[in-house]
Amino acid sequence: MFKKSEYIISTAKLNQSPNKNNLSEFIFLGRSNVGKSSLINALAGRKLLAYTSSKPGKTIALNYYLIDEEFYFVDAPGYGYAAKSIDKRIDFGDSLEEYLTKNDNLKMVFLLVDTKVGPTKDDMLMYEYLKYLNVPFIIVATKSDKIGSTLVFRAVKEIKNKISDAQIIVTSANTKKGIDEVEAIINNLK
Repeated sequence: MFKKSEYIISTAKLNQSPNKNNLSEFIFLGRSNVGKSSLINALAGRKLLAYTSSKPGKTIALNYYLIDEEFYFVDAPGYGYAAKSIDKRIDFGDSLEEYLTKNDNLKMVFLLVDTKVGPTKDDMLMYEYLKYLNVPFIIVATKSDKIGSTLVFRAVKEIKNKISDAQIIVTSANTKKGIDEVEAIINNLK
C-alpha cells in the first residue's frame, strides 16, 4: 500500500496535466460503475481519495492523484454510460486518444472489467483500441467479492476466452484481493 496520496486536478486535456516533472502515470479505464474509484482508493489506502458514486458517469474529466510524490494515478471517465451527451463522449474520446498516444509519462493502462458482468461490448472495443494503439495494458477483473469463488474461476475463464492475450489480475477493493499484485506492477514501472 502506498503511503501518501492526494487529489491534484481534474482536466480534460493533456496539455493541462499537472505532471511537469515527468513522473510516471498509470491510468485506470473502464465502463461506468466498474469500480475504478474503489480500486484507486484501495491502492492508496484511503477511503475517500477518489470519489465513488452510486450514480454512474460522475467522473467527467481525467482526475490526477499524486502518489507518494513519485507518480500519478489517473482516473478516466467511465465509458458506455448513455446519459452523457454524444458531444461529451466524442470530446472524451479525443482527449483519451491524445492522452494515450502523446503521453511519454504513461507507464501502464489498467483496463477494468467487472468480474460479475464479464467483458461488455464496450470493454471489448476498448481492449481492441488499446491493442491498436499498442499501449501497455493489463486487465483488472474487479468486484470479485460480489460472486462466489467458484464463479470467479468461471468469470476469469470467460474473460480469458474473449481476451486471451492479456494479463489478468482478479481484484476486490473490499477484501483487498489482488491489490498487492497491482501495486507490485506499479512499483516495478514507476
